[in-house]
Amino acid sequence: MSEVAVAEIGVLGGWAWGTALALLAARNGRAVTLWARDPDAAAALNATHENRAHLPGVALPASIRATPDLAALAAARLVVAAIPAQALRGIAEALAMFLPQGVPLVICAKGIERGSGAFLSDIASYYLPATPLAVLSGPSFAEDVAAGLPTAVTLACAEAALFYQCRADLGAPWFRLYHSTDLRGVEIGGAAKNVLALACGMAAGRGLGASANAALIARGFAELARFGRAFGARPETLTGLSGLGDLVLTCQPGKSRNFAFGEALGRGGPPPAHLAEGAFTASILADLARARGVDMPITFAVDGILQGRTSVAEAITALLARPSRGE
Repeated sequence: MSEVAVAEIGVLGGWAWGTALALLAARNGRAVTLWARDPDAAAALNATHENRAHLPGVALPASIRATPDLAALAAARLVVAAIPAQALRGIAEALAMFLPQGVPLVICAKGIERGSGAFLSDIASYYLPATPLAVLSGPSFAEDVAAGLPTAVTLACAEAALFYQCRADLGAPWFRLYHSTDLRGVEIGGAAKNVLALACGMAAGRGLGASANAALIARGFAELARFGRAFGARPETLTGLSGLGDLVLTCQPGKSRNFAFGEALGRGGPPPAHLAEGAFTASILADLARARGVDMPITFAVDGILQGRTSVAEAITALLARPSRGE
């Protein structure tokens, strides 16, 4: 049996974002164990040193080793969870059998669990009560990070020591981490912006133009801010990188999967096959807003479209017919 390098950093998720984060750690001299659920995908990555399915054209160093075995992360001193938001509960429950107490977990998923309405840090805390938690979020595309293009994100955690550890392991001159202790605010920004990006995509699919996109971003941010305040988020978090910054990036055409998903719906075609976190978050975001009495008309419209209660055209007409009022 060949020797396996001790994993300094464990990364959950063999998609583009997990691969980009693994690459950051490897460039900082860390040995990385990258967990990919698909054994064939893990084997292909190890054989080619490239994630051809999700981050093609990016050479990966030999210090990144992929595996479908979750238990391999037991040797990590820091674990990064770059997985779909709706998968976090099952993976956190399984990880609890292997992860030593005190090993930090950095949540990079963006969403709210359907059905329960639980925020991701609360799910992780339930299954991993002795695990220090951090939430990483902000305007960042995996392709940009892997290419070394300037990117800035927020890393929210209670302890400054954990922030400095994450910065040493994942930071780079082009990948700047800013510290916050507002985990809930950072989570809300990451979850809500995906839903609002669906709306911007739908407007683009209908050919409504750049002015409509700007209006949706501005009014969408007002919704995000109202929701955040209702759940105790700090104003500076919502106007920062993980709130307004991520919203602006995700609501632009190009690399945003949520925008592309909405754009396909706006054109009247079938949605793309790729994962769009906003499509899973919209209904629970709307439910939580109604339960707290938070007015979120754009979010409610997106939820109605996804649930088949209304069409894109009808939702646009209804939004434009809303009474004028002060900002």
